[in-house]
Amino acid sequence: MTCLRPLSILFLVLLPSFAVAETRLPVLVPITGFLALEGASQRNGALLALKHANAGVTAEVLDTGATPEGAVTAFERAMSGGRPPAVVAPILGTQMLALLPLAEREKVPLITISGTAKITELDNKFVFRFFPGDEVVKLAQARYTVEKLGRKKPALLYQTTAYGQSGRQHLAEQFARLGAPLVFEEALAPTVKDVLPALIKAQAAGADVLILHLHAPSTALAISQARAQGIALPIVAGSAMHQPATADLLSPRDLSGVCAETAASPISGGSAEMAKFTQDYRKEFSSEPDAFAVAQYDGTTMLLAALKAGAKDAVQLRDYLARNPHQGLAMRYRSDGKGNMAHDAVIVCFDGKSRVPAIVERYAGTQ
Repeated sequence: MTCLRPLSILFLVLLPSFAVAETRLPVLVPITGFLALEGASQRNGALLALKHANAGVTAEVLDTGATPEGAVTAFERAMSGGRPPAVVAPILGTQMLALLPLAEREKVPLITISGTAKITELDNKFVFRFFPGDEVVKLAQARYTVEKLGRKKPALLYQTTAYGQSGRQHLAEQFARLGAPLVFEEALAPTVKDVLPALIKAQAAGADVLILHLHAPSTALAISQARAQGIALPIVAGSAMHQPATADLLSPRDLSGVCAETAASPISGGSAEMAKFTQDYRKEFSSEPDAFAVAQYDGTTMLLAALKAGAKDAVQLRDYLARNPHQGLAMRYRSDGKGNMAHDAVIVCFDGKSRVPAIVERYAGTQ
């Protein structure tokens, strides 16, 4: 086996065959860097789907790190072994934007859970997103804040990444449409270690609610520093906050008054199928599953269904994904013609006594 370039780490998972002769599935995810928590969930969801399907598919996991260059390196590495039927593609928006032209060049579908809205706005027929995009979850986040919490003066902290900029645009538009324009906003780099100045400015602007659209470490940092400063405002965060790994960074008391948008919350209960997934995930990875793991599980399961239905190459698999619905654990998926497969969102809230949130609101078909 040839050595990987510095940013890449290779794992192989071999599973028995049922009908497909050792199909290779590259899984390109950020295992290192500031999105490592989300990337690990994404990887685990894909691997569990392969194990459950027992479909003769070999998973080739490549670490994309936290840069577009890392994703391109991993993609080129994946293509060097011959064109696979599809690629599980990274959650990080900047990496997805870098991979889109490469996927089109190679005619290989990208199965992703990235929320960055732009990735399905570029008329690329080879991208399929199994996590609701910002146009879905940001609307749910804004509606819950205004309609259910009754807050009219939101202050927004968002990340400087493509993910953060995409969410900021949708949140600003939706809050304005709901008659509650932002009273303050500030972009934070993922490397920022002191959010207190931004929090103090938000409070001074008269905010009656804090809106967060940050990656997991920054989300935990903002909430921790807000509570340490005595800022008791309700917080409605992005999907990073629903992750058990994020909640573990905070005390249950700090989580009081905190809600978050997401696609699902497996640890919050639900169907028998979701409960089995959660149990199997804990057994396999000794950690708690989140919506990213479920979404990647559902996306990988639909990919395997396409192979089982007779898709013999990447183009046939793309056509199957574009034309067929799929009932997953989190929701029913179907392409809108742009590759957006997920169209539902939920809001979860913490009660201050536990790190397990409750699902308090569902937004079906929020587009």
